[in-house]
Amino acid sequence: MPTGWNEPAICRLSSAQRHHQRSQVIMIAGLMKRRIDPLWEHAASPLIGIGMTPNQVTSGGLVLVALSCAAYLYHQSSLAFGLCLAFAFTFDALDGAVARRRHMSSKAGGYFDAMADRYQELAVFVAIGWVADLWAIAMIAFAGGILTSYAKARTAIEIPIENHAWPDFFERMERLVFICALLVADGFATAMGAASPWILTGGFALYALLANATAVQRLNRAFAMLKRADAKQP
Repeated sequence: MPTGWNEPAICRLSSAQRHHQRSQVIMIAGLMKRRIDPLWEHAASPLIGIGMTPNQVTSGGLVLVALSCAAYLYHQSSLAFGLCLAFAFTFDALDGAVARRRHMSSKAGGYFDAMADRYQELAVFVAIGWVADLWAIAMIAFAGGILTSYAKARTAIEIPIENHAWPDFFERMERLVFICALLVADGFATAMGAASPWILTGGFALYALLANATAVQRLNRAFAMLKRADAKQP
């Protein structure tokens, strides 16, 4: 008995389900953002009080990350490094909060923030690669983050896209939390006398795997969007 007749319906159902799931993820992310943004805006009050601009906050975060990485090369304490990075990375959210409260949001500011983010990640991976001698993993991990970002940026050159419709698994915020938690866990293990090089090595390898899996996930989404755009052309 032929079964090919129902394949288009199945494909449409699968596509509809994927669209529904993606919409749910975007809706949840938007809800979380609406709940969290006011907290960051309140935390930004001291920075606004001293007259800092969003770009100055972004620059301050970049400097703090660079100093934390430089200090890690000297003290080589994963615990201290993880905690310092956790503090420095808060500036990633505070610059946006300052921009919203001071009504200074701009495309140039968003671009500068994105470029500063990439340099922050590079500095962190160079520091970990140097101290733990994990250069190969550091390179692969950095590539995953860069390619995740580039997949969206390159798509925007080809077709108009929306910035919020990319609900990928291991984005920048997840990467920051993961790397800070990994460093703190490694530091605590060392402090408790249970030091093992495999904590940092294994965790960093998992980070690299997740980052590149997300890059592939985003590549697939971008490719599907571009194919749909091609299909609409006469």
